[in-house]
Amino acid sequence: MLDSRPLVMIDGLRVVFQTNDGPVVGVSEVSFDIAPGECVCVVGESGSGKSVSSLALMRLVEFGGGEIANGKLLFKRDEGMVDLAREPGRVMRDIRGNEIAMIFQEPMTALNPVFTIEDQLTEGLITHRGLSRADARKRVLHLLRQVRIPEPERRLRQYPHELSGGMRQRVMIAMAMACKPRLLICDEPTTALDVTIQAEILALIDRLKQETGMAVLFITHDMAVVAQMADRVVVMYRGEKVEEGPVTQIFENPQAEYTRALLAAVPRLGEMTGKDAPEPMQLMREGQVSEPRPVVARDPKPLLSVRNLCTRFDVQGGLLRRTVARVHAVEDVSFTVNAGETLALVGESGCGKSTTGRSILRLVEPSSGQVILDGTDVLALSPAQLRRARRDMQMIFQDPFASLDPHMRLLDQVEEPMLNYGIGSKSERRDRVAMLFDRVHLPRSFMARYPHEMSGGQRQRIAIARALALNPKLLVADEAVSALDVSVQAQVLNLLMELQQDLGISMLFISHDMAVVERISHQVAVMYLGRIVEIGSRRQVFENPSHSYTRQLMAAVPVADPRQKKSESDLPMRPVPSPIHPVDYRPAPSIYREIAPGHLVLEGEG
Repeated sequence: MLDSRPLVMIDGLRVVFQTNDGPVVGVSEVSFDIAPGECVCVVGESGSGKSVSSLALMRLVEFGGGEIANGKLLFKRDEGMVDLAREPGRVMRDIRGNEIAMIFQEPMTALNPVFTIEDQLTEGLITHRGLSRADARKRVLHLLRQVRIPEPERRLRQYPHELSGGMRQRVMIAMAMACKPRLLICDEPTTALDVTIQAEILALIDRLKQETGMAVLFITHDMAVVAQMADRVVVMYRGEKVEEGPVTQIFENPQAEYTRALLAAVPRLGEMTGKDAPEPMQLMREGQVSEPRPVVARDPKPLLSVRNLCTRFDVQGGLLRRTVARVHAVEDVSFTVNAGETLALVGESGCGKSTTGRSILRLVEPSSGQVILDGTDVLALSPAQLRRARRDMQMIFQDPFASLDPHMRLLDQVEEPMLNYGIGSKSERRDRVAMLFDRVHLPRSFMARYPHEMSGGQRQRIAIARALALNPKLLVADEAVSALDVSVQAQVLNLLMELQQDLGISMLFISHDMAVVERISHQVAVMYLGRIVEIGSRRQVFENPSHSYTRQLMAAVPVADPRQKKSESDLPMRPVPSPIHPVDYRPAPSIYREIAPGHLVLEGEG
């Protein structure tokens, strides 16, 4: 029988940040409790104070220039209730990672780049639990299998930069669960995960919560995840709590106008059924509902043609560091992106989506194949020619914090591409930067700020503004909206579609969010283990999914309805395959059967 008395009591929390413009209140008079075995979801827009509340509870907010100006953070330990806001540093070091663990929003910045995955995962077990290195290693191998990481023994020897974004996030989840904490704080823990892994991780956290009585503070902008996980919901807006209640009440009878607007901005799978073209979401603007225009290309001739693209990475081993195997990251991939249209690449973390995008821009060198952009063979260009060609193709990266320079003002970062190509005078460039800030819905006053002063969602909007600075013909958006809350996500998706309609820009949209893909794409390609297993128009793929893996992806999508929760028994537990093969391995070519004009499915499957 779980203790119904609160494990955590946040009472009147106020957090203040000192800035060059004076003090800024991050959280004002926020109060809520969390009981053992309960999941409380904190939702709200980017910058609403969700993450600040959790960082205050861990007393990590002090390391980011914040100060707990008022309030109590009561936490029940063996000796009774203690106020974490007033505990000395040595006590907090014992609590962090042991009794209270946290899964951070950006795994690349939360993991140490100079230590192996094994060193980072075993550290907490050795420090807090006194395990030997061998016992700690056994425990972390078990954890890596629980979070569905393929070849865990090999991953332990790797460094964070060698893993995909989704795999780094799963390592963070394993690290947080290592010491079996009494409170698990999850700050956007499934942002970088595809829907199948997300569904498994959410079910895993839910099961651990029920079995161990672990309390969960879950911070997210994904309302479908809230419906799946929450017992109670706290809605925040501009640093204040605007509504709190049981999950069914929040979804079925929201009281605050802001909560209703938040729920209205959620893209839902199936909304686009019967429609041929992408369509912006209906948003409230100054009391008026925007009327969506279908995004139809004016002249849909091929702009980007990818043929038989292969990208492989050598795996080296032994004393002489010889190549002992190869990672077949992208294998025999072919598709076409038309001018003014969007092709979405979807699939699991580690399936080769991001590597495909990087190969097209030659940020990684493909092993073979052909990439033709507007009549130019990108793979045949010299370095000087490639630099000129990159003006026409820009990328929005998955991790905005890693892709922004922490030492440069945001104004200089968005201006830099124009400076590199000698575009315009200084005043013209500044005017264009200001216009780009307007387009991505950021105040112009933010131009003087630095990346660390922005929330995750705000940083992603800066990355989008920078990618648009050169008016590219092709935009490769690698999880471009995964870090955004639903209301800003809807605005940015509408912005991308608006730009596509106005400028005829083409997009390769890499995503794991099936509802977003259904909303924005003209064509959809589903990837699995480096290959495209199904490709066709959005209607063909979503209304007639014909490959078994595509159907599995659709089934794993969380539904924004708390009465339709998924359990682990609802999810097919597949073996996690590996894309690593011996050096002499010769993969078979991809052969497709056409089940309708333009709708292709990989042979031997489905």
